[in-house]
Amino acid sequence: MKLLFLFLVLLSQVAFSQVIEWKNIPTQIDASFRGLSIIDDHVAWVSGSKGTIGRTVNGGENWEFTQVKGYEKLDFRSLYGFDKDTALIANAGFPAHILRTTDGGKSWTQVYINPDSAAFFDGMDFWNETEGLAFGDPIKGKMLLLRTLAGGKTWEELPEAKRPPLEAGEASFAASGTTIRCMNNREVTIATGGKVSRLWTSVDSGKNWKSTYTPILQGQNSMGIFSFAFSDAQNGLMVGGDYLQDTLKKEHVFYTKDGGKTWLPPYETTRGYRECVEYLTDKLVVALGPGGSDYSIDGGLHWKPLSDEKGFHVVRKAGKGKLTIAAGGKARIALLRYRN
Repeated sequence: MKLLFLFLVLLSQVAFSQVIEWKNIPTQIDASFRGLSIIDDHVAWVSGSKGTIGRTVNGGENWEFTQVKGYEKLDFRSLYGFDKDTALIANAGFPAHILRTTDGGKSWTQVYINPDSAAFFDGMDFWNETEGLAFGDPIKGKMLLLRTLAGGKTWEELPEAKRPPLEAGEASFAASGTTIRCMNNREVTIATGGKVSRLWTSVDSGKNWKSTYTPILQGQNSMGIFSFAFSDAQNGLMVGGDYLQDTLKKEHVFYTKDGGKTWLPPYETTRGYRECVEYLTDKLVVALGPGGSDYSIDGGLHWKPLSDEKGFHVVRKAGKGKLTIAAGGKARIALLRYRN
């Protein structure tokens, strides 16, 4: 029995070894990235502070960076790319802008502006090439919620009566752009955090909403859900914690196997606060944050250290393909290559 136990331990260690290769890409620019959108195995976009936008067309090995003319002081934390030429960006802070490019980022057109001092975009996502949502912190107690039916060329604010009513101190984090996920044809889920941390779900493209309270750490403005993801209709993960205590391992990672009805803590957790989580396969998952990154090969039940690289905020996988990229502060970009 002792030999069998040692064999199983060794087998587990081997299973967790060398699943993901981490490769840093030098950038030599001054910016912090939180927006990341990966189209396929060749094309990806990043966005962030100082109006900075980056694009690769060769799988992340080389990048072209520009500052959006006239918007150099903005922090573009929300990003959605359609192809190598077309993308949308939205800034955190006010006035809240959405800009669109159709020439690979050489020029940008303002397609929406909100001058309200409370306006603050947290993320955007699309069901297809034309239909999508953008959302932000509450204005007068209601979530800022916009819809486009034209691929982001035009936007309309949803009627106030149709926007989720948020509690005092409840908002969202523009940390990685993964607090909104459009799924299937009409479903969408949005995560909030702060003094109250909930999942808001709509099955009719955002016309009606229902909320679910979550067990994640909450109660302060620095706490809550920072990212969530689903591999299918039943299996999902949420990560977060307290960004002011990034090594605190308390109620910061949860998984569900029943579509979000119940959330449970993993058997082995990440090494602290995590800002973004992404499925690479139905079982292989990566979670990262400013303090480091972890991964799981069993859908988030057990987590192991991946990298001690500091300052990363977001990790995303290609919508079509395997290309996986992490990005963060000090213009950090890394390629994550993995085996199934």
